Amino acid sequence: MAQEKYKSCIEACVKCAKECENCADACLSEQDVKKMAECIRLDRDCAEACWGATAWMSRDSQFAAELCRLCAEVCDACGAECEKHEVEHCKRCAEECRRCADECRQMSGAGV
Repeated sequence: MAQEKYKSCIEACVKCAKECENCADACLSEQDVKKMAECIRLDRDCAEACWGATAWMSRDSQFAAELCRLCAEVCDACGAECEKHEVEHCKRCAEECRRCADECRQMSGAGV
């Protein structure tokens, strides 16, 4: 039943986590990897937060809302960093981060 209750947020978290994983991997292939270091770090943090939020919502954890509030903050930070870069994978990641942050805030009752 938890999967239905949190369906749109779980879907947004999964999409965001996948996009963050892809972005981090693509950043490692960029010419100036040092310039992408913070993006890679935040991509990894964001993916982990999203995977965790997905798991906690899936099992209807009593702490899911709190984790989703934190996940929204991490998504905001990751999206802001990705927006600084003009490469396509960062643009896609920033978009998914914004969408996920909105879903997580809505799910947690923190507003959008």
